[in-house]
Amino acid sequence: MYKLLTPILLLITQISFAEPLELYWEDMVPKGYVDPNIPLTHNNSMQQQNLDSPTVPELNGKLVQIPGFMVPLEGDNEKITEFLLVPYFGACVHVPPPPPNQIVYVKFSKEVSIQNLYDAVWVTGTLSTNTWQGDLATVGYTLQGMDISVYD
Repeated sequence: MYKLLTPILLLITQISFAEPLELYWEDMVPKGYVDPNIPLTHNNSMQQQNLDSPTVPELNGKLVQIPGFMVPLEGDNEKITEFLLVPYFGACVHVPPPPPNQIVYVKFSKEVSIQNLYDAVWVTGTLSTNTWQGDLATVGYTLQGMDISVYD
């Protein structure tokens, strides 16, 4: 019986101490894909969101850590449960949304404290290539949040 338990305990230990994969926004676009709207201009022109942007299937189910800015969906200026994570401040609010592969819908199972809604943050959790659609944008990735911290 001990011979059976040892490999199982070793596997559980490795999973629970796994380091998240550090992702940046360019990692969320398939290699070789060229977005016809690049270079992006973050001006106030009211163009439509480009919905033709593929995700990276290999990222599905990965424990990741991603930096970005929050666009709150549920919560207030102290605690939050749902938000869109975007690569630049004001995306989805002051300018047209980025392509779906440049937006992550983040959901925490419990409220998490935030220091300043306008700060850049690191978000850690399990990434999925499931899409999400809301009033502000169509989103290419979802993330089950585990941790949030200020981006240094």
